[in-house]
Amino acid sequence: MPPPPVRSALSGRVVCLDAAFLVLPHGVVYIEQNKIAAVQDATAAPPAGFAGVAVTATGGTIYPGLIELHNHLSYNALRLWKAPQLFPDRDAWSKHNVTYQQLVAGPMRVIGEHNELVPALVRYVEAKCLVAGVTTSQGIKLVSSSAITRYYRGSLRTVEEPRDPKLAGAATHIGDVTGGQDRQKFLTTLQNHKCVLLHLCKGLPNASRQHFLILKDANGQWALAPSFVGIHCVGLLPGDFQTLQAHGGSMVWSPLSNLLLYGQTADVAAAKNAGVTIALGADWSPSGSKNLLGELKAAHAWSANNGNVFSDRDLVCMATRNAATILKWDQLLGSLEKDKYADLLVVKGTAGDAYAALVKAKETDIRLVVIGGVPRYGVSSLMNALGAAGEPLHVGGQARVFHVTPDAEDPALAHLTLADATQRLSQALQNLPQLAQQPPPHVLPTPGHPVWKLALDELAESEPAPELAAAHGPVVLQPLTLDPLTVADDDPFLTTLAAEANLPPYLAPAVKQMYL
Repeated sequence: MPPPPVRSALSGRVVCLDAAFLVLPHGVVYIEQNKIAAVQDATAAPPAGFAGVAVTATGGTIYPGLIELHNHLSYNALRLWKAPQLFPDRDAWSKHNVTYQQLVAGPMRVIGEHNELVPALVRYVEAKCLVAGVTTSQGIKLVSSSAITRYYRGSLRTVEEPRDPKLAGAATHIGDVTGGQDRQKFLTTLQNHKCVLLHLCKGLPNASRQHFLILKDANGQWALAPSFVGIHCVGLLPGDFQTLQAHGGSMVWSPLSNLLLYGQTADVAAAKNAGVTIALGADWSPSGSKNLLGELKAAHAWSANNGNVFSDRDLVCMATRNAATILKWDQLLGSLEKDKYADLLVVKGTAGDAYAALVKAKETDIRLVVIGGVPRYGVSSLMNALGAAGEPLHVGGQARVFHVTPDAEDPALAHLTLADATQRLSQALQNLPQLAQQPPPHVLPTPGHPVWKLALDELAESEPAPELAAAHGPVVLQPLTLDPLTVADDDPFLTTLAAEANLPPYLAPAVKQMYL
């Protein structure tokens, strides 16, 4: 397969998301290798070196690629969980609820131990991001037989291990910070990284706020810094956001997962008023949106029913320029500007408000996704025009092409098709009870070739409480169905969402309307 051309040009409505929020009704994005050479009006003369380059009409609106700062991708083969009750905090559902153990934690313990399933999982969940225009997300962590950890090298940019010396990797911290030496260790991590993502106050204020307050020591020093990023922040009070902003911290908002589990989400109006920079994350498919496009819709529905806290432009910024700013990647990503990396997506059509068009876009509206100048996914006409023909697939009955570059990925992924990965995962989930009874295949490591398996940090925080095991006995698994890649191919998704008892009554109908 020939490589994509060194130079290419894409025309359409261009939403730059730069400081001036420039929108070109008829613009062209010129790409040279992995960077943007120019963004200009279609009537302007092409930049130097592009005189003979054909301009490819996208038939749509061009945006920066979506950057997601919170998603547990390893779990995204699992379907939306019907939460059985309201929970006060994370421990209440992760450690003390038997259905969560049966449908989420238990299955992932099994899948994660079978290292031959890991490449299929990576291929599938990354494709789930790409078909929704996501170009950067949190990575999939592995641990080796030698207790060494690393992140899977796939098609997406990953915030922890971006594989680019110009992009600083973020640190992640799943568990709650405790006092004393742990607080000091966390402060050292903040001082040594440009971005540290911490799960913070995941629960109602009276149940979780102490996890924020413990960041302050007896001398009044906070373990906060400009590198600090609080994920969720459901338990924070308005004054806490002022403290966060005073130390240069920021946050990631995951409204659907928060509402589904706790019946409320972070006080983002207070965060906005305090000047806190906010990004957006889908969290994971068991309790959140299927992808970041879905989370934009949940955020829009919440905002529209809570005083219109955010405009559609605000929401799009959360998934692009705000996220890049939080990562300290904004010199190279987050907007469409000269000399920035060519990470972008194209949404069908050019009519109406440009920001509302992305918030309300369906997966079937995504026409093209490019990462670092390489077309990764799109309609065949655009992929072929850009020299990136690949594996065919269908989204909502519409033909698409999925393109990978094997030489840039982990060897286990190099020749694994999405179709094979889908089949492998589907069979594993259907055979989950039997798989749980079988010991993982015993593969001996050889010098230079350790055995890798999923490092599911979330599970370390969600081991069943002893009283749960005593009351219900061992977790009994059942056959499960693989979560479809898109809402367009998942008829039960919107029905399941509407049946979630913890959600406010307006949310599921509003989200459904945006998918129609």
